[in-house]
Amino acid sequence: MKVVKQVIDWLLASFCAVILAIVAGAVIWQVVTRYLLGVPSTSTAEVARLLFMWMALLGGAYTFGQGRHLAIDILPQALRGRLKLAIEITILGIVATFAALVMILGGTSLVLRTLKTGQITPTLNLPMGWVYSAIPVAGAAIMFYCLFFTVALIRGYERWPSQHSDIDTSG
Repeated sequence: MKVVKQVIDWLLASFCAVILAIVAGAVIWQVVTRYLLGVPSTSTAEVARLLFMWMALLGGAYTFGQGRHLAIDILPQALRGRLKLAIEITILGIVATFAALVMILGGTSLVLRTLKTGQITPTLNLPMGWVYSAIPVAGAAIMFYCLFFTVALIRGYERWPSQHSDIDTSG
């Protein structure tokens, strides 16, 4: 399961890096065409906006997988033993439930509805369902991470991976 996590980590990080490079290039090109050439590009703003949505969602999933997301962890840090384990597994269950219901089921419903209605982006004429598919993809990654961390906690690790982690996810 560690190998699968490493592959997902690498894929998410790589996608985010590539998307960031494309967004930066699109924004720079937009500035060049608008201010230096005097004829603004019509599609670069839309490219940047749509890819930024993908980067935010995939980056959020990646950050969760690294244990570096924003969290209020006063209670789990104050507890020890089985109670701490129960609280951490409960928190993971809540996150997994949100990812499953809102991101995967709700996101998939949104994708299918927009594909069915034929909604397209204004400039690029891409199906909006493709754009919205970032939601269930990120939800699936978060669900995987919840499962991974739950198994790690049950196997006896003390906390989720973070900068000071007890869980060795390197292999």
